[in-house]
Amino acid sequence: MNNSKKGISKEINIKEIFLVMKKRLWIIAVITALSSIAGYLYGEKDITLLYQSSARIIIGKEADMNTLQVILKDPVVLEKVVEKLDLNRSPESLANQISVGIIDSSKVVNVQVIDTNPNRAADIANTTAEEFKKEISSLLNFNDLRLYSPAKVNSNPINEQENKAGIIGLVFGLFAGIGFVFFLDSLDDTIRSKKDVEDILDLPVLGRISKMSKKNIQKQSIHQIDFPRGDTGVPK
Repeated sequence: MNNSKKGISKEINIKEIFLVMKKRLWIIAVITALSSIAGYLYGEKDITLLYQSSARIIIGKEADMNTLQVILKDPVVLEKVVEKLDLNRSPESLANQISVGIIDSSKVVNVQVIDTNPNRAADIANTTAEEFKKEISSLLNFNDLRLYSPAKVNSNPINEQENKAGIIGLVFGLFAGIGFVFFLDSLDDTIRSKKDVEDILDLPVLGRISKMSKKNIQKQSIHQIDFPRGDTGVPK
């Protein structure tokens, strides 16, 4: 018997919870939407997209590859790149964007550039390769190298990730909206049902009075019948 009552009470409580949420569903929807948008915008603002582009130089005869790699990132070469492309950064800062490597122990040198602009990344890679070729020719009298594969614009960022801030904002907004709705309900002292009366007074409700309106009164009114004077309306 007790288990039955507990089951009924649990069912009623769950029903009341859903009724409270349903009554102020628009509040939950608004808070969730605003939180999702704010999270998404914050996530987009926080991510700086980076683009990568590579140029390849082929070296024709034996050379000290390590020396060539050092010269390629030397300020002497990069100063000319900064000047030619009118970059708003120092050669030392530009050197941090460039990585140089030899492909599979071959005579091909890969010049890789990472930048926040895909077009600029390709321009830096190609200009660095060109200025490197000129500098090597004048310093070491070394002309047996050429640009094997020019850098191309790659519009796909290398650090693009799913914007998780929007999802976090959605979940947070949903729970915040539900919590706010129940907070408002706890402040609402309006009596809406027979159960509310019984809970407050701790007494059973014996009856209820329907809400009356002029329309209802007109429908339910009893019309009085007027009889002629002296006529009781009862058949003799």
